[in-house]
Amino acid sequence: MPIAVPERGYDLVVVANRLPVDVTVGEDGEPTWTRSPGGLVTALNPVMAQADGAWVGWSGAPDHDVEPFEVDGTELIPVTLSAEDIEKFYEGFSNDTLWPLYHDVISPPTFHRTWWEAYQRVNRRFAEAAAGQAAHGATVWVHDYQLQLVPKMLRELRPDLRIGYFHHIPWPPLELFIQLPWRKQVVEGLLGADLIGFQRGGDAANFVRVVRRLTGLTTRGQVITLAKHGKVERHVRAAAFPISIDSGAFDELARTPEVQARAKQIRTELGDPEVLLLGVDRLDYTKGIRHRIKAYGELLHDGRLSATSTTLVQVASPSRENVDAYAQLRDEVEQLVGRINGDYGQVGHAPVQYLHQSFPMEEMAALYLAADVMLVTALRDGMNLVAKEYVAARSDDRGALVLSEFTGAADELTGAILVNPHDIDGMKDAITYAVHIDPRESRKRMRRLRRRVLGHDVNAWSQEFLAVLTAVPNREGRGGHV
Repeated sequence: MPIAVPERGYDLVVVANRLPVDVTVGEDGEPTWTRSPGGLVTALNPVMAQADGAWVGWSGAPDHDVEPFEVDGTELIPVTLSAEDIEKFYEGFSNDTLWPLYHDVISPPTFHRTWWEAYQRVNRRFAEAAAGQAAHGATVWVHDYQLQLVPKMLRELRPDLRIGYFHHIPWPPLELFIQLPWRKQVVEGLLGADLIGFQRGGDAANFVRVVRRLTGLTTRGQVITLAKHGKVERHVRAAAFPISIDSGAFDELARTPEVQARAKQIRTELGDPEVLLLGVDRLDYTKGIRHRIKAYGELLHDGRLSATSTTLVQVASPSRENVDAYAQLRDEVEQLVGRINGDYGQVGHAPVQYLHQSFPMEEMAALYLAADVMLVTALRDGMNLVAKEYVAARSDDRGALVLSEFTGAADELTGAILVNPHDIDGMKDAITYAVHIDPRESRKRMRRLRRRVLGHDVNAWSQEFLAVLTAVPNREGRGGHV
């Protein structure tokens, strides 16, 4: 049932699984916070600063019952999740059902009805929180796979709202998606939005095909028509809006004397290798880390790369350590690294430097600058912003990017050396080509990459999405602006 519009509502409400800050509650009961480093936070900071905005999300810890508070002009609306919610909604349905299903079933998804019940319950909580904050006719922007039911729930609560949804991860082909027992409910949840954004055109096309099969609704290109008793109610658009990074700021950071000096220091600390390869990923089975390290080990074995003068630095930041598949992946990666270092290492030199930790952006920029070749070999990725960070850092127009064709970034970064990460021999050839690339070709490729990354930054992404969304007539038939 619809609910009352709040007396003091916000014109723009962002709904995401997490708040843009990490909240801790002190002994006095007062919350303290630190800004989260995530890409979505960076993307929406400028938009939220200009708008009369609120952000609905979880604080990041169980059973935190925190009152709304303001940070940098944005009202933050915490949604409380219990330990059971986190186990069933977040670790369970979101990350052990939807995540593997949407990433080509690289790992088998698990279907539990109690997880689905928790997913519905928590999505309802987010929808009610957003409905209670939005002004009449406001724009609400819902983010990602954890909250796919929110658009429909929100429309039922507040039919006056303009609702957008952005899907940050891949949308699978029909043949995989229909494995989900609650497939129709998820699709109907998303169709509560006026605009559904995806990373790639192929993802949007997959979604439209799923809609046709599961609902029988009329589709024409990107537009899905919702009708009741033969009368058109509204149209939903599903389209690609590839996300980016704050490339100008990253470019500036990489140009600072401190970062430049640190890049040189990193190479020195590694023993001044002739070739420095770099991988930077969350420790996730979708990222192709095992495939990459296997290809590198074979290149050392074949003698195509020198074990004494080549170093692979693999940063694998901790991720979802309570999910069994991730703990198993960590064990497998560390065994692989240990085997290569045992076979090819020497006193004072390890062919693989494996770092299971996260680093601040300054250190990441220095690593990007230090690396001769960046290896982004995900088996499936919505976008992969690491590839764009590497490009933004290379104001020297040097370096080479080896990029999986199964990332969203592959559609945009046409100067990269594309690979199929499942093809180990092909990946070995691509890595060898990147290591020995002619400097003139390297500069030409990097300039093309930088034109794209610097010319289409995260601010352009958010403005494009919101421009299309606010062009949708609101329920009174008038356009609106954020």
